[in-house]
Amino acid sequence: MSQARRAAFMTLAGISFLLGVIGAFLPLLPTTCFMLLAVWSASKGSPRFAGWIRRHPRFGPAVTAWEGERAIPRHAKWLAGAMLAVSMLVLVLTVGQLWLKLGLIAGLTLVGLWIVTRPEPVAEP
Repeated sequence: MSQARRAAFMTLAGISFLLGVIGAFLPLLPTTCFMLLAVWSASKGSPRFAGWIRRHPRFGPAVTAWEGERAIPRHAKWLAGAMLAVSMLVLVLTVGQLWLKLGLIAGLTLVGLWIVTRPEPVAEP
């Protein structure tokens, strides 16, 4: 792999990891999605960084549960549901066009249903 390609993967991994960390504090950013992207891109550019993310006490369990079992921990489902509900409330209060409001709420509802139907990890992290 060329140095430029490796650097691009590492840059993507770093940015994704940073956004995931920010998402741990801001409810509208999806932490686990960014961590999964960070692990994927880090595995291409720096397997050591990818391993570090997998072993991280805060972010690692959700990443490894998804990679190993395509499972979402129960606490993550509850948090996602709460954040989706808050997002829907914000949409109701801020979006003016009814068709757009209903379309966005329908989309968020489908995302919520998808999350709820994912299995929980066999060994809860």
